[in-house]
Amino acid sequence: MVPGSTSYQQNTMRDALVAAINLNIFNKHCDRVKMACIAQLENVLQSVILTEGAKMLLTPTYYIFRMFKYHQDAELLRSDLTGVDTIQNGEFSIPALHESVSVQKDGTITVTLANLSAEQSYPVEIALTEKKNRTVSAKILTGAMNAHNTFEEPDAVKEEPFEGVAEKDGTLSLEIPACSVICLRIS
Repeated sequence: MVPGSTSYQQNTMRDALVAAINLNIFNKHCDRVKMACIAQLENVLQSVILTEGAKMLLTPTYYIFRMFKYHQDAELLRSDLTGVDTIQNGEFSIPALHESVSVQKDGTITVTLANLSAEQSYPVEIALTEKKNRTVSAKILTGAMNAHNTFEEPDAVKEEPFEGVAEKDGTLSLEIPACSVICLRIS
């Protein structure tokens, strides 16, 4: 497929947020969702790769799948968000923040957070039940809702380190920017 064909579709941060919401939902319902896959990988709806001849670029959705890979073969942990604003669109509303949490066999906890608001950042506190020294690393994917990668700017939207996590007395605190997805790894 090439840009301009009827099946070609650009992929934006909006698509990345949709992927994050759905992967968080699938993870939170892993007792019922045993397998899910992306239908198209290249150049079409919600694709992870765009190509043009010999050129290739990664889409915002690619980075979401890379962040969420840590939930695979892990055990779901109970998690709840409280005090979350909603985003209103006419008669419909959705929570501004979505999350899921899992733990791998080696004890590493993965938290994936998505902020659907195009304008509002939110403070987040994560209370860890076990109070012990932990190492925390985080990645973020963020940009304007219509931000996307092109062959001229293939890295306009990419996963980057997130340094905004503070820990005190077993609680992690951060501010999740508008239109972003954060993956925290706690070991």
